[in-house]
Amino acid sequence: MDFLFFLNVVSAFLLTGIIWTIQIVHYPSFYYIDKQFFVNFHQFHEYRISIIVMPLMFIELISCIALYINDMSNITFALNLIIVGLIWCSTFFIQVPIHNILSQKKDNKIIKKLVNTNWIRTFLWSIRMLLIIDEIIA
Repeated sequence: MDFLFFLNVVSAFLLTGIIWTIQIVHYPSFYYIDKQFFVNFHQFHEYRISIIVMPLMFIELISCIALYINDMSNITFALNLIIVGLIWCSTFFIQVPIHNILSQKKDNKIIKKLVNTNWIRTFLWSIRMLLIIDEIIA
């Protein structure tokens, strides 16, 4: 297996597992954090999750771009690059602004919005992983 493809596979699998854990367990747990501790909890969450997720997202993006450039005729590589672009857009134009609000105060309506809009990334990373699995099998 080519090293770039290996990096792409690893990032797809890790990020898909992380997003499902965040979607099903972590974000819904925000409701249960006491209001007086929420801002500190949220700051802790943002810092710690970024240490894990941001390097993986950069590896994912760079490997997707490189794979597409190396084989522009491969539809899976093109679709993966598009999906990663959509994930980045969702992250920085939807989820980050929601997190910015939550970094100031606990708001259950905003938490619900975070949980609901995060399904976008959960779905996209899941589709990306399935495309990668199909590419591995092919």
